[in-house]
Amino acid sequence: MQYTRLGKSDLLVSRICMGCMGGQTRRATEDDYARGKYDSTAEQDSVIIERVAELAERHQVSMTEISLAWLLTKVTAPVVGATKKDHVDGAVNAVNLQLSPEEILFLEEAYQPHALTGMMAQNTPQTKNVKQAWMRSQR
Repeated sequence: MQYTRLGKSDLLVSRICMGCMGGQTRRATEDDYARGKYDSTAEQDSVIIERVAELAERHQVSMTEISLAWLLTKVTAPVVGATKKDHVDGAVNAVNLQLSPEEILFLEEAYQPHALTGMMAQNTPQTKNVKQAWMRSQR
């Protein structure tokens, strides 16, 4: 999980979608672009992932529920992608999961800020006139 302050807005860049918090996904093994965004920080992220797993075992919930419960201590309305019923169930369960201040610290104390990657890194004031891969052709 990456929690970053950008100007006046808060942005959470999450690895849940890549399977780190909810089990390995096909995308994590087949999507070179997505994998490239996270591979360089995998070693330092593994410390936090292990801590999420420890808390999940302690609370008898999924790692995703721990991740979302932590996120709910930072934002009031997270955007959660769900493609399966159990994803929705986990998000709902996370709302009722209260992490103690000690558990929040346990998750956050090993965190090291990461450089932005992907579109967020490419979408800067300096590149506003540069045609990017995600832009439609300009006439």
